[in-house]
Amino acid sequence: MKTNLNSQSLFTSSIRLLRTTSVFAFIAIFGGCSGGDSPNATSGTTASAPPTEKIIIRGSNTFGEQLTPKLVDEFRKDHPNVVFDMEFKGSTYGFGALMVPEGCNIAASSRPPSTNELYLSKDRGIDFDDHVIGSYGVAVVVNAKNSVNLTQDQIRDIFTGKIKNWKDLGGDDLSINLCIRNPVSGTYLGFQELAMENKPYALTVKLFTDYAGIADAVARDPGAIGYASIDLTTKEGVKAVPVAGVAPTIAAINAKQYPFARQLHLVLNKQKAAPMAVEFVKFVESDRGQKVVAQMEFVPHP
Repeated sequence: MKTNLNSQSLFTSSIRLLRTTSVFAFIAIFGGCSGGDSPNATSGTTASAPPTEKIIIRGSNTFGEQLTPKLVDEFRKDHPNVVFDMEFKGSTYGFGALMVPEGCNIAASSRPPSTNELYLSKDRGIDFDDHVIGSYGVAVVVNAKNSVNLTQDQIRDIFTGKIKNWKDLGGDDLSINLCIRNPVSGTYLGFQELAMENKPYALTVKLFTDYAGIADAVARDPGAIGYASIDLTTKEGVKAVPVAGVAPTIAAINAKQYPFARQLHLVLNKQKAAPMAVEFVKFVESDRGQKVVAQMEFVPHP
């Protein structure tokens, strides 16, 4: 009996040590993200009107490229003295920052919290206040003259360079020309995650700074394939590729049927939510904020 008690005590101590070690790992990684000068920060301070409150946002590149800066610009029309400190290095970065003191007020994420993140938050007495504010969806587009139907695996193999000619897919004897966003774009990484199993892109690609450029290039080139926002799938000269039998539409994305899409989350610490951070999230959820979401080629939350 004594041996069993000692073993149980040792097991319990080990579990506690594991939890503590995990939390300390998060603190070590994210503890330095409490603010300061950020390349994406906007202060909005003036000599005559000092800032009244600071909102720190950390998280997903999908948010950081264009969406959050545009939302911030619109929000500050009514709150000109609010300081925003923003840094976008991934969803994991945002959740980690939300779980350390002074890390951030809002985690911007292109996915819900993982099981491990939920476990760590509970271990630290933190409840996530999760707000879905829209969806990110990307449509695979080909030239309108291309009659080939593609599977999800074939799309992955095309963009990774494993398949290089349309004839290998039952189409014409044409080289496949890849049109993608440049590496600084959040979409560059987002499409890798959604469609390519995080595998690297093919070595030969054409890079573009926006979706419109990709759609134009695909419309001109019978051998081209790329990805674009949902609204550009109706552009003359291009057509969208159904994925798993589902066409890329707003309705399919909101119904969670289209696979190359994911919801966007703004997450607060329920116990320590700063009033102005709550106000910002409410603004994003409002009709005015959702209009900005749509303008930035995302899908508003129904």
